[in-house]
Amino acid sequence: MATIRFGFGRLNFYLLKRRSFLLLKLIAVVFAVLLFCEFLIYYLVIFQCNWPKVKTSAYDSEQETHETVLKAMFLADTHLLGEVRGHWLDKLRREWQMERAFQTALWLLQPEVVFILGDIFDEGKWSSSQAWADDVVRFQKMFRHPPHVQLKVVAGNHDIGFHYQMDTYRIKRFEKVFNPERLFSWKGINFVMVNSVALEGDGCNICSEAEAELMEISHKLNCSRELLWWLQPRLVLSGHTHSACEMLHGAGIPELSVPSFSWRNRNNPSFIMGSMTPTKYALAKCYLPQEDTVLITYCGAAGFLVVIMLVDLGLLASPFLLGCKLLRKFKTV
Repeated sequence: MATIRFGFGRLNFYLLKRRSFLLLKLIAVVFAVLLFCEFLIYYLVIFQCNWPKVKTSAYDSEQETHETVLKAMFLADTHLLGEVRGHWLDKLRREWQMERAFQTALWLLQPEVVFILGDIFDEGKWSSSQAWADDVVRFQKMFRHPPHVQLKVVAGNHDIGFHYQMDTYRIKRFEKVFNPERLFSWKGINFVMVNSVALEGDGCNICSEAEAELMEISHKLNCSRELLWWLQPRLVLSGHTHSACEMLHGAGIPELSVPSFSWRNRNNPSFIMGSMTPTKYALAKCYLPQEDTVLITYCGAAGFLVVIMLVDLGLLASPFLLGCKLLRKFKTV
């Protein structure tokens, strides 16, 4: 009788040990996949991005060596979801993606200034005061940055409403959180931040105020009426389209539309890196991890976990043992 009990005890111990080993394997796989998909993949992808080099000609190379280069990041259309259309899982997934991408880019690329070109929020055009405050808190957490990095934000139509929806209240609410600064200068480079929603040209009060501000900036910069004539920019960067589009305006002034930074708008979000001096600039696109890559990795890991459990339960032959048998059979033949 004692022998039988001892045998059952050993069997139970063996089964417990086997189940514990299986559990450890499953936990290890889950942990490794989560670590890769939620952290490491951002470093692996963004690490491949490099700041573009400002091209210099042989004639002015000596002069250019004395000009310091400003490293600027440009991103757009983050579209933080609100309380009306924002499902909690959608918020969690997409906002975690943007937070990890932004924090990783700051750590790896060390930009000096970051510009977000509109549509920060998805529901700013109709959100209540409390919903707006909640959205702002989430934004500040996601896009936190060290004191030496400047963060400049431009209003978009989803932040203050389309032209015939926007009003002074929404604009002031936005400017209370984000500095309403229109002209930002650093290292001899002037950046003019424009509320393009107010440039309908129909003479509305908000439009007139925006045009007056731009005229004042043009006087400060000693510029010579349409916006480009006033300011005579070297480069125009904008958001809204969710895609990277380039066009040339009159006098050969290029405009580049910055892609969306969020998986909600693109499978392959990205941002623009700019190396700038007072006389020249160079731009490059930096891609973020693709959403389908992460989803495929999770699906593959789920399939691998199923195989591990089936092998442990004896419902599926071990691929390793099966390979050994096939190898022996091949050698025998």
